[in-house]
Amino acid sequence: MKLSLEGLQVKTGWETYRLPTYDIAAVRERTAKNPTWLHFGAGSIFRAYPAMLVQRLLTAGLMDTGIIVCESYDEELIDRAYRPFDNLSVATTLHADGFIKKEVIASITESLKLSEDWDRVREIFCDPGLQMVSFTVTEKAYTLREGNREFKDCVVGDLARGPEHCDNVITAAAAMCLERRKVTDKPLALVSLDNCSHNGNRLHRAILEVARAWKENGFVTDEDIQYLTTQIFCPYSMIDKITPAPDKRILDVLHEDGLEDLTITQTEKGTFAAAFTNSEKTQYLLIEDRFPNGHPPLEQTGVIFTTRNVVDRTARMKSATCLNPIDTSNAIFGSLFSYPTIAETMRDVDLQRFNRKMSYGEAVPMVTDPGIVDPWEFLHEALTERLPNPYVPDQPQRIATDTSHKLGVRYGETILAYYDSKLPKHRVSRLRYIPFVLAGWLRYLIGVDDAGKPMELAPDPRLPALKEILGDIELGMSVPMRRIEPIICDKFIFGVNLAEVGLDDTVLFYFNEMLKGPGAVRTMLKRVCSDEIFFHYN
Repeated sequence: MKLSLEGLQVKTGWETYRLPTYDIAAVRERTAKNPTWLHFGAGSIFRAYPAMLVQRLLTAGLMDTGIIVCESYDEELIDRAYRPFDNLSVATTLHADGFIKKEVIASITESLKLSEDWDRVREIFCDPGLQMVSFTVTEKAYTLREGNREFKDCVVGDLARGPEHCDNVITAAAAMCLERRKVTDKPLALVSLDNCSHNGNRLHRAILEVARAWKENGFVTDEDIQYLTTQIFCPYSMIDKITPAPDKRILDVLHEDGLEDLTITQTEKGTFAAAFTNSEKTQYLLIEDRFPNGHPPLEQTGVIFTTRNVVDRTARMKSATCLNPIDTSNAIFGSLFSYPTIAETMRDVDLQRFNRKMSYGEAVPMVTDPGIVDPWEFLHEALTERLPNPYVPDQPQRIATDTSHKLGVRYGETILAYYDSKLPKHRVSRLRYIPFVLAGWLRYLIGVDDAGKPMELAPDPRLPALKEILGDIELGMSVPMRRIEPIICDKFIFGVNLAEVGLDDTVLFYFNEMLKGPGAVRTMLKRVCSDEIFFHYN
């Protein structure tokens, strides 16, 4: 069995796989001439979710064009996971009872590299029938400036050269929208499918920030900026589907089925590449209904088109209350306790108890009920079914990636809600679980696990600066406030100044307790979850 267009013609061996039933060649021909959906970001979540939705629509005859993907950051993915397999992929859905559903996805009609296929991307953008351009490029991609307000290195060159050819995905999107303006008066929807609140606003703001910088350099006009402001729409979205990096256990299953030539490799930039995805069954996608040029009938696949307010409230429910805070807690303490998977952290009795207390006791009281997804049911499902699923091979080390860009959304919004609350029972000084996670992150940054052994830290753009502050801190030390104050007061990291809201002493106390020696993190975790009142500030 070979994962290729030719290999699909050989029916023997594919009995346990769901295969495409539509005319793949015809779909590719129509899409090349009349593209409707372009996507930036060729990672696993794209193939496991958006591409899967298009597959459903093609199968049902509700759509006759596929989806085109373009990669800008790690273009090696295209060479390793797409083109050798004729842009086909195997999507495996991992059920909690161990059943693995396997399907060959053929809805991806082209795989492009931004650096090499600039002209083709421009051609797609300029097509009047293009309805949407979506993104899964991680939340950090929408932040173009450093903490000192200077532009990041990844966009400086593009801003200086202008929109003729760009390397960064956001500057490229801005340039392509301007190219569209030259050819057609049709508006366009750019849809962030990244896991961050207000993602549509972040994307639109970044696009306009690029355009204004180009205007200062004489590359664009006021009319160009007006077009980007009024004719480019960036709907909010909330996406949720746990999709870990490709797992060897799943690869072994595919090999046992007889699939040849499938491997898991790592690119030079550290991305794990494979022609298959492994993800959970549960999935949610809500999108604000702002598509000026129409959209594929995704509502037929369970996607909910609704108002911005409902999407925003659902995203906040997920990202600040019912899932992402637990994810980051598991990532930090799972790494410190050397657990290989998230499912194993969920079997840790102490972490299990902590996550429940943090979620039900501190996060849920500040949840915004979206009215379309029940927060209590969502949280219960996450704690009892989704995260403990032993067949979803997600890793604490993967979730710990870019934590400095996640804490503000996942905890800062809840802290701010307590800070702004007029109810005495919601005083910030009463918080004990959320600040423990923040202190746990500082302890994680020391690079030593709870057994006292060296521990590799996950990639994070702020890591060099954070290491400079925490570099020589060791177990057994007691750290004064002035040492960690630059981090504690950094609103870019936490979304709030922890000293300003009154959590600085709490975080420092926890941090120093966890620094006492091997096993101190576990000891403190037990104390925090006990009924012992061992400190009180303010």
